[in-house]
Amino acid sequence: MNHHGIHLRVERDWEGVAWMVLDRAGERVNTLSAAVLDELEEVVARLEADPPSALVFASAKPEGFCAGADLDEIEAVASPEAARALVERGWNVFARIAALPFPTLALIRGHCLGGGLELALACTYRLVVDEPSTRLGLPEVLLGLVPAWGGMRRLPSLVGPSLALDMMLSGRDLSARQAWQAGLADVCVPPRVMENAARAVVMSGRHCRHLPWRDVLRVTVLRRFVANKARRRLASRVRAEHHPAPFALLDLWARHGGDTLAEPDDSPVSVAALLRSPIARARLRVFRLRERLGRRGGMAHGVRHVHVVGAGTMGGDIAILCAARGLRVTVQDARAEAVAAVVGRAAAAARALHPDDALAQRDLLDRLVPDAAGHGVRRADLVIEAVTEDLGIKRALFAEFEARARADALLVTGTSSLRLEEVAGAMRDPARLIGLHFFNPVARVPLVEVVSTGDSNAADVARAMSLVVALGKLPLPVASAPGFLVHAVLAPYLFEALRCVDEGLSPSAVDAAMREAGMPVGPLELVDRIGPDVALSLGRGLGLAPVPRSLEAAVAQGHLGLRSGHGLHVWDGDRPVTDATVPPPDLAERLFAPLDAAARDALARGVVADADLVDAGLIFGAGYPPFTGGPMRRHAEESA
Repeated sequence: MNHHGIHLRVERDWEGVAWMVLDRAGERVNTLSAAVLDELEEVVARLEADPPSALVFASAKPEGFCAGADLDEIEAVASPEAARALVERGWNVFARIAALPFPTLALIRGHCLGGGLELALACTYRLVVDEPSTRLGLPEVLLGLVPAWGGMRRLPSLVGPSLALDMMLSGRDLSARQAWQAGLADVCVPPRVMENAARAVVMSGRHCRHLPWRDVLRVTVLRRFVANKARRRLASRVRAEHHPAPFALLDLWARHGGDTLAEPDDSPVSVAALLRSPIARARLRVFRLRERLGRRGGMAHGVRHVHVVGAGTMGGDIAILCAARGLRVTVQDARAEAVAAVVGRAAAAARALHPDDALAQRDLLDRLVPDAAGHGVRRADLVIEAVTEDLGIKRALFAEFEARARADALLVTGTSSLRLEEVAGAMRDPARLIGLHFFNPVARVPLVEVVSTGDSNAADVARAMSLVVALGKLPLPVASAPGFLVHAVLAPYLFEALRCVDEGLSPSAVDAAMREAGMPVGPLELVDRIGPDVALSLGRGLGLAPVPRSLEAAVAQGHLGLRSGHGLHVWDGDRPVTDATVPPPDLAERLFAPLDAAARDALARGVVADADLVDAGLIFGAGYPPFTGGPMRRHAEESA
């Protein structure tokens, strides 16, 4: 049988293999809406009545295989009955695919996430295409949900409970090679042979992978024991009231082996309860914010060569990121030892990124070129400085860059707090200067503030945002204002935490209060990581007064935090030494108050365009608790 429907096409080839192509109408990516699942069930019924030799699932979308469920439909769920209907629709059709009397294969190129991977898990085989864009995962917990269409049952039975629970509880995805090595994929092939390989595998009659007997026991009779052990580990780093989904996932897997339909709808760990919870609504909103920022990379950025001036921690991390993403990078610094340190860190990053590919490691290092004389300025598509926050040094650099760089090169400052108008004070054409404010550590913080003035070249700003997306980061457009958004909002919060120390509270208690409230790092640990001297300079630049005595004392005594091994905390390596002091009950609210007020002030001053961008910036740049939806959403709900 052939089928040419709205969202699916099915054609049989000369060997009787049916090729089912997913192509959701009117959308850039494939998602499994009710209409898509209904059409899929109709086609499966026809294949049951007229069986082919085999069935291959593929995608017509260049973006990937399938991104999972339709989030609009998830957000529209308003009752337990609607939630159960949504789960039953996917569960039942995937169960029918798993029971088909002929072999099936998912040909996975690009992202295969959530419900998309659950579809692939229902197949007999999975073939992955060896490309960087191919990623497989079940990230539902990041949305406050759980895999509900059979993935929670099938994944542990395929790869074992250790890896399966790690993937599902963290939302971590796997590359094509990682999926193949783990047994999630049966074959990993280059793009040029993917269709022939898919046909060969699905017609091969090869036996599917079987778990070792120890893992068989762990997913059956020992399942509750394994789940309880995982729950204890999870509870040591995640609070259930902030992030209930992973705890619910463990309960559902322990009780029912991942059968989400077996849990009563009135249970607090049921899919119905999770779908309608405020935390899931907030996390879904955060996902939408991420999508909004990620869509800013539409135009070609034209950057192939980046010249970085300054081989300190920030400059080195920017250089390594660009090289890892395939760009040629020249690094300029008068200190040879600083450039050598960047090369050493790049080698470590290459080994971590490509542990089994010596050629890829070498290629990354080959793209990173020391350039003490600064010859790269004349050839680069983008020149960025990451030197100390000294206005005179920065002004002199950009006067030189403007004279030496190509007329079409992007001239970028990495300043974390200075206004562009001040940095461009010695330039003939200040409109050329834009800002890219990366956050430390660059490899872990997803946000980059893209700074511009009313006179900035709009095309340059758009190119910069596209480059940020190409680097795997989220670009946040901000106006040129002291501290921009994130630092201007964080500074009052950090100063209030320091005043608590002035009043006699221990740094450990202050940090513990905010970690318990959902912040990833306590405010005083953060001061130590960025440096008390930097925090002092930032606060003064923003006009915050009075300056906390504890901060002035730390700087005066040369206690510069992590860099010196002593700051507000004493440091043991890269970790602060803390005690078990219990924080006062209302301390978190006291510290959130100046942060939230500064967020509202930044919006009023026009630093960003709207409240959603305030929330996005502080969630992705400052670690504001995502279960709240952000400070602006939190304020709106408290004011309602």
